Amino acid sequence: MSDKQLLHLVFGGTVTDPQTLEFADLAKVDIVGIFPSYAEAEKAWRRVSQANVDDALKKYVVVHLHRLLEPDA
Repeated sequence: MSDKQLLHLVFGGTVTDPQTLEFADLAKVDIVGIFPSYAEAEKAWRRVSQANVDDALKKYVVVHLHRLLEPDA
């Protein structure tokens, strides 16, 4: 494998305010998945975000797990 695996997490749910990332109920946060590249994570994020476009309080994000796992890299 020539490209380094860079893990990304996609998750989301209902937020208390669309301007924030404070989730209304952490027990109901939707974990979409962990992906080996930003491109794959972005595809999943777009798919799930588009599926919830009519709900202004539903927000999904991509987290760069590789930056948390190896902050000095």
